[in-house]
Amino acid sequence: MLKIFLSSHGHLASGMKSSLDILMGASNNVTVFDAYIDQSSVQEKLDAFYAEVSEEDQVLLMSDLIGGSVNQVMMTYLQKPNTTLIGGVNLACVLELSTKTEVTAEELEQIVEQSRSMLSIVQLPDLTEEQEDFF
Repeated sequence: MLKIFLSSHGHLASGMKSSLDILMGASNNVTVFDAYIDQSSVQEKLDAFYAEVSEEDQVLLMSDLIGGSVNQVMMTYLQKPNTTLIGGVNLACVLELSTKTEVTAEELEQIVEQSRSMLSIVQLPDLTEEQEDFF
């Protein structure tokens, strides 16, 4: 089974989980940790998370910033079996992955690429005179 551990600096991770639950319903395969809001550490939470992971489980670690302190701690868990780390996640990525029970390397690459495309500058379209008259 796919198990996701999402962590961030501050409340971004729990905010994404809240949005995920509103949009998709309860997401039982997603565990979140908001770092630096109390005395708990990413390492403590990851150790507790992995205590619940079986050998058959596939683990996706997800962090807010590539190279950030949360991401650096998560990198130390990449030696664990069936573990992959994605840094710089967005809600589109978390949404898509939360629906999966397993994911191949190729699917993961496609989801990451698709999630990148969700970041864009949104502009109003240019309206022609005909379209303006319609309104």
